Amino acid sequence: MELSVNLTEQKSRIIIERDAMLHLADYIDVNCKVMIITDDGVPERYQKQVLAQCPQGYLHVCRHGEGAKSFPVYQQICEKLLQLNFSRKDRILALGGGVIGDLSGFVAATFKRGMKFASIPTTTLSQIDSSIGGKVAVNLGEVKNVIGTFYHPEVVLIDLNTLRTLPKRHYYNGLVEAVKAGMIADPEIFRLFEEEEIDQALEEIITRSLIVKKHVVEEDEKEQNLRKILNFGHTIGHAIESIYHLHDYYHGECVAMGMMKILEDEQLKERLKSILKKMEIPLDVPYEIQEVIDFIKKDKKASGDQITIVQVREIGKAELIDMKIEDMRKFC
Repeated sequence: MELSVNLTEQKSRIIIERDAMLHLADYIDVNCKVMIITDDGVPERYQKQVLAQCPQGYLHVCRHGEGAKSFPVYQQICEKLLQLNFSRKDRILALGGGVIGDLSGFVAATFKRGMKFASIPTTTLSQIDSSIGGKVAVNLGEVKNVIGTFYHPEVVLIDLNTLRTLPKRHYYNGLVEAVKAGMIADPEIFRLFEEEEIDQALEEIITRSLIVKKHVVEEDEKEQNLRKILNFGHTIGHAIESIYHLHDYYHGECVAMGMMKILEDEQLKERLKSILKKMEIPLDVPYEIQEVIDFIKKDKKASGDQITIVQVREIGKAELIDMKIEDMRKFC
């Protein structure tokens, strides 16, 4: 299956096909220098399979985790590209999860003011959410994604077979973004989580989640209005991530906690809680409310003492609400 994300200046192709990773040349131009950026959490055989298909391929393996989205790692990769005489006509290929996608995209966007960029997301989180939409970034200390831009991959290869090697916690962590997509825009996704076996419905869940994001990104590429609905659960979620040093709890887990915190409808909260329990997602962690408020003030979505939150009162419908950051205490 193929989806197209039609943007102002380009089009991104999203290929959803099992074993697509084994047929790179069918989808991606590899007749140039290719820097494959990955991490040591990606199975070595995936790295070798991709590298073998790139005649002028090079491999850069980062340590897995949020620490890879840092200026030192970014600089290390850029220096390697310089040493190997990469040009703007050469390619960055992301192979891994959301961290690798963000880092690789930021390198591609900024090295010599822009290179070719493609992505092979290998986690549920990156396949469902971060591989499309063009948001690329690195962290600044413990503040997530504060240095970044918009830079879309030409091609995204979503090979569901890569999920077979994913640890259970990572697998469910990424699926939280699909639950979010159902809550803000597609009641059928939410129904699949409530009523069906998740593994059996996986392909439909991922495809429908991608369609939600495709429509939102096409409508509002640079997050001026509608695209903000994709931040449901993220304002408090990002703060919790930062409080725990971007380490102890995964992104999806923190987004799940953020959604639980922000929901006001008790019936919806109970339905969400049942799904999260099925996926063994933590529902709450200890923190100081003032710490959350302090991190929200640093959030890139904050404007002065105001922030826009996303509220859901009916499955499939999201509402944007502007409020004072200090008033977020009632949700924390």
